[in-house]
Amino acid sequence: MSHGIPAIQPRPSGWRHALTGRYPAAAATLGLLFGPAVVMAYLGRGWWAVAYFVIGFSLNFIQVLIEGPNTLLVTGLILVGFNTIGAIHGYRAARDYPRENYPLYARWYGVIPIFFVLPIVVVSLFKSIAYQPFTIPSNSNVPTLESGDYAIASKFAYGYGRYSLPVDLGFEGSLFHRSPTRGDVVIFKLPDNPSTDYVKRLVGLPGDRVQLKGGSLFLNGQLVPREPAGTTTVDSEVFQVFRETIASGRSYDVAELSDNSRGDNTREFTVPDGQLFFLGDNRDNSVDSRYDVGYVPIENAYAKVVLVYSNRTGSWHWVD
Repeated sequence: MSHGIPAIQPRPSGWRHALTGRYPAAAATLGLLFGPAVVMAYLGRGWWAVAYFVIGFSLNFIQVLIEGPNTLLVTGLILVGFNTIGAIHGYRAARDYPRENYPLYARWYGVIPIFFVLPIVVVSLFKSIAYQPFTIPSNSNVPTLESGDYAIASKFAYGYGRYSLPVDLGFEGSLFHRSPTRGDVVIFKLPDNPSTDYVKRLVGLPGDRVQLKGGSLFLNGQLVPREPAGTTTVDSEVFQVFRETIASGRSYDVAELSDNSRGDNTREFTVPDGQLFFLGDNRDNSVDSRYDVGYVPIENAYAKVVLVYSNRTGSWHWVD
């Protein structure tokens, strides 16, 4: 018989808290597998989820900067440690801090879109309209770029054209078009095979006359001055490095094995309207506009390299 005195409810100590509907052990497993941001969202702790997301993003950025023989081990330890924190916090939050009601994002159908679908969409859009990472495949742009380097290229530097998106939509023209300038390190689609990306230094604009004599670059009949800038060794080859300065005052480094190779003495090229002329900074080991690449339509130039992470030295540098 009841006398109006509520029954004393024992403190839940098993798998599930009576009010939360969340299993502490399940929350711990979720945190261990997917990280603390996911489990905090699942438990309805929005601010904790945001804080952990920011911390996780920062750790991912730091991992990119780690370079050395133990990179994989260090990265793995960081991931395991961070997710272990998520497991412990998730378990305690589910057990000790119950909730009666959960926001929409705490449901499984909210967690999945936010943490698994949305990041894919955001990254895809970011790569399409802002900055895209590339891995450099060859040494044709030594000393600026080496094989294995990671480059970040600006997708909005020249506006948005048919090649700006991952899929060629085939439309003509360009949105927010800005013309490339001499000296830019440009990523472009190969004219004869648009499925292939090339990265080279832009030296000739429409109407320019371009020629190499004895390894020296001539633009519109004028010698582009260069100064010795030491040497660099790549794959056991020793390159002479020169600092080249174009008329605008922009300077960049180029590499030469000799001044008498096949590409060091060329005919004079006159760049047609709507076309561009490219050279590799490695003047003796580059397939560029002197050879099979030829002139490149302006619309094929869709990104400008702005930042490089050197695979060999483990350092970042801006691209001249």
